[in-house]
Amino acid sequence: MGGSGEALAAPVPSVPLDLSVDLGSGLFLRNPILVASGALGYGIEAEDDLAPERIGALVTRGTTLRGRTGNPAPRMARTPAGLLNAIGLHNPGLAAVLERFAEQWARWPLPVILNLAADNVGEFAEMARRLEGVLGIAGVELNLSCPNANRGGTLFALEADSAAAVTTAVRRATALPLLVKLSPAAPDPRAVARAVADSGADAISAVNTLPGLVLAADRSRPALGAAYGGLSGPALRPIALRVVHEIATSVRIPVVAMGGVTTLSDVLDFLAVGAQAVAVGTAAIGDPGLPARLADELEDECQARGLSSHLSLIGTAQGHRPGNPSARGAEYRP
Repeated sequence: MGGSGEALAAPVPSVPLDLSVDLGSGLFLRNPILVASGALGYGIEAEDDLAPERIGALVTRGTTLRGRTGNPAPRMARTPAGLLNAIGLHNPGLAAVLERFAEQWARWPLPVILNLAADNVGEFAEMARRLEGVLGIAGVELNLSCPNANRGGTLFALEADSAAAVTTAVRRATALPLLVKLSPAAPDPRAVARAVADSGADAISAVNTLPGLVLAADRSRPALGAAYGGLSGPALRPIALRVVHEIATSVRIPVVAMGGVTTLSDVLDFLAVGAQAVAVGTAAIGDPGLPARLADELEDECQARGLSSHLSLIGTAQGHRPGNPSARGAEYRP
């Protein structure tokens, strides 16, 4: 014993740790940290930094039935605490994506979830149908922040019936695990979430970007070639937390949260409002190794607390459940 008189802190007993997540229909993740759609393309070019053996899953960039050239340049602009992007779903098309990448995905030690985008219900279903039996595809994520050509260009994610129609069609077309990605712009995200859950979604991804505008340095035009772009990064995080909180208290299926995640604290916040898993998006563009480090940090945090899993961290901030959606004049209610 030393002579300082100070008691040594008792070591936290080591317990077996299980960070696995069940997203439904047989989609199991080793831990709750994912790479969000669009952050690292199709993952192949970032494989060395990505450390696929240390994260839960990779969600690919948005893929359409036929190839698209995307929006005119420039396609990205920085904003305070965020990024504005208008890539325009630049991709080679579904057949080319499967031919180039599926075989390598099948060898990876993690699930790859293919993000799908389309302008109508039929194309969503057709793409899902073509994925049946393809090795390397562990699940699909539907990007509902696409304009519905049959509704005058209104985003599928803004209307519960449109979101339900896509989900129902894709569920009928495939038995693959099905995630549906929702928009923070929906007037009542709870209604949209309930609609897709009732239509067969296994899990919900929340949230996608919000539309924004950045001007060129001389203020003569928008900075982006497409004028408007989607806002992501830390500036989006309080909105994403609000939407995830609303959705998680409204449905019984898992929620995968995303929106401005850069630190372990952000991960813990999203778990606290009810997410079962958390995806890293914009921050991974400049730091592809961040998701793996966050997974390691979450494991260390659970061990430091003497936890056997992260489940007790989920939903700790769900005690307050407002009766009305927060987007409905929340800042004006007493």
